[in-house]
Amino acid sequence: MKKDVIKLDSSKAGSIDLADDIFSLEPRIDILHRVVRWQRARAQAGTHKVKTRSEVKYSKKKIYRQKGTGGARHGARSAPIFRGGGVYKGPQPRSHAFDLPKKVRALGLRHALSAKAAAGELVVLDEASLKAGKSKELASTIQKMGWKRTLFIDGAEVNLDFARAASNIDGVDVLPSAGANVYDILKRDTLVLTKSGVQALEARLK
Repeated sequence: MKKDVIKLDSSKAGSIDLADDIFSLEPRIDILHRVVRWQRARAQAGTHKVKTRSEVKYSKKKIYRQKGTGGARHGARSAPIFRGGGVYKGPQPRSHAFDLPKKVRALGLRHALSAKAAAGELVVLDEASLKAGKSKELASTIQKMGWKRTLFIDGAEVNLDFARAASNIDGVDVLPSAGANVYDILKRDTLVLTKSGVQALEARLK
């Protein structure tokens, strides 16, 4: 598929041929869902923790005699049945990550790029660079373009001045091609790829 290339001042800078097997697929929600779940599970800290019966601060003395009280028999106040006692089978630190085949991950990225292209939310930029490297300049440009919640994906390396300017703008992210992922692409309303970013992604996914 052929796509127009623009500059940051919205002027045209030619066109580019996008690979059909990456940007023209019929998006499959099931594939995207699997990859996003895999990403979010890996990002989950898994540090939630409760105290078990052996960890709560209570005396281990038997609270009353075994028999003759008319009540149930208990050995210590730390039993889960009492308020302030240990929690039975509560959450413990663990990893929530699970395996997902590399081919499915790559397929998910292809479908995410195709979904943005199909929705008309894909823009190809000549290059992501600023002369002054000021956040105000970039914010003004993005506003003029009508972009909201934008993700810029550059080539192997991002322009440092551009990335620094974007870091101060809410809803704008800049990633190198190696950092391109399904969750970040779908989370943003507009996906902006540089020409070098397109070439790097096509090389990565072929």
